[in-house]
Amino acid sequence: MTALALAKSAELRETSILPGRGGFFGRLSDAFWRRPKLLLFLMLTPPLLWLGIIYIGSLIALLLQSFFSIDDFSGLVNYEFTLATYAQLFSPTNFDIIIRTIAMAAIVTLASAIIAFPIAYYAARYAQGKWKALFYLGIMLPLWSSYLVKIYAWKLILAKEGILTWIFAKLHLSWLLDGVLNLPVIGGNSLSVSYLGTFLVFVYVWLPYMILPTQAALERVPGNLIEASSDLGATPSQTFRTVLFPLALPGIVAGSIFTFSLTLGDYIIPQIIGSSRLFIGQAVYAQQGTAGNVPLAAAFSVVPIVIMAIYLWLAKKQGAFDAL
Repeated sequence: MTALALAKSAELRETSILPGRGGFFGRLSDAFWRRPKLLLFLMLTPPLLWLGIIYIGSLIALLLQSFFSIDDFSGLVNYEFTLATYAQLFSPTNFDIIIRTIAMAAIVTLASAIIAFPIAYYAARYAQGKWKALFYLGIMLPLWSSYLVKIYAWKLILAKEGILTWIFAKLHLSWLLDGVLNLPVIGGNSLSVSYLGTFLVFVYVWLPYMILPTQAALERVPGNLIEASSDLGATPSQTFRTVLFPLALPGIVAGSIFTFSLTLGDYIIPQIIGSSRLFIGQAVYAQQGTAGNVPLAAAFSVVPIVIMAIYLWLAKKQGAFDAL
């Protein structure tokens, strides 16, 4: 009986397993089917090589460059380990650039969160069907146009002869615009050459990156929790503070990762719209291209990396990665 059972088992295996396919691709497919780990290895190798060699390798090379210095007499890079280049970051001029960039990134992030929340809340709670599709279209549509085209369009809008100045004049509010432009910190000859104009363009460009994660987080908030809060006697403001906002906070923090990091590293918007005072991205470009001071440019580049590493650590503690 045992021999008969073994024979039947062998015959069953022969009939249940399909014969190998012919040709190169057929044999290759059979080999991947028999060795799934080989297929996984071949699929992961190219992106891991790109990440490990091109991306991480370039960051390591950048970090190493920041520990060199520039010879003041010859203008050549002195390839000796030193922290003198990092010490230059704390000079009044360079430190002012760092503080200015961080402050702008923080203000843009805060403003984007305030503007994005009611839009995201409406889309999550009330928009249905075609209205929700229209919401996504309206949010994504600005991202489909050219980055430079949008910035130059805003430069024309904010210019002294632009449409915004014309609207203020037609509404007899030119005095209000002039008063804002005369403010010592955010003003200028026109909005297109002021910090206020830079701020407006930053918010416009990065706002979709705040709205979408916030809207996704609000959609995951159960509606019965809001109803239960109201049934228990909580006012709308209490419901917002104790129920809605804490549950939506991971999405807001997730959106802030995009707005803060993108503002922190951008150099095109401050180059086209704003005053002559530099941001970190402009300082890196100037030191690398114009001054030829590669070590100082590398040291400036390390600053956003360190800031974002701390920011991501704090965001992870708030559960932001679960909302992405």
